[in-house]
Amino acid sequence: MTDKNKDLAIYLHSFLTDRRKATFEKVLAQRTKHLTVVLEDIYQKHNTSAVVRNCDIFGIQDLHIIENKYNSYVSNQVAKGSQKWIDFHEYNQKQYNTEDCINTLRSKGYQIIATTPHNDSCLLQDFDITKKSALVFGVEKEGVSDYIMEEADGYLKIPMVGFTESLNISVAVAIILQDLTTRLRKSEVNWQLTNREKDEKRLDWAKKTINNVDEIIERYISNNNV
Repeated sequence: MTDKNKDLAIYLHSFLTDRRKATFEKVLAQRTKHLTVVLEDIYQKHNTSAVVRNCDIFGIQDLHIIENKYNSYVSNQVAKGSQKWIDFHEYNQKQYNTEDCINTLRSKGYQIIATTPHNDSCLLQDFDITKKSALVFGVEKEGVSDYIMEEADGYLKIPMVGFTESLNISVAVAIILQDLTTRLRKSEVNWQLTNREKDEKRLDWAKKTINNVDEIIERYISNNNV
């Protein structure tokens, strides 16, 4: 973050209540990019929206959405406004976008983990949390694509002891994130956001919170010759 943006963030925070600023700091302290979630071609908007809500609840800052056949859509009624607080990365510029997503994640140091109950996957409780991991989820019946299965660095499944072999995607995401983030926070892994990332979120969230923020920023720029 540049010094100008830092100064702007400080100025905007003067418009926030002490309670709101304290909430920002409490949430930022629990946010992580050590884990990220990838949705591949999820066509049911209530599922995507519920996953967005899960990411916010369990402190996942980034959500990657691959759109090959279907366009994603977030319902505010389901997401409950949580879409304001996480960062979306959408891959939809080509006919097939999964490869671009995987390449992007790998360039950022993530291992690709396909969630699937249908092969010799690692059980959730045995998953190694020390590595940066991108958890890929597909549609309920078909699961992730063959490409993901071939390219994945590992596989993860939730232990199940009933007749049914699959969970609704939003339920599966919630179970996995609750387990992994709980273990992360008890570990010595460096899982938190960097100071720079926190500064960027303070500015971003302030912009999304303050009424008439564009006018306020214009006035700030004019008065300070920025």
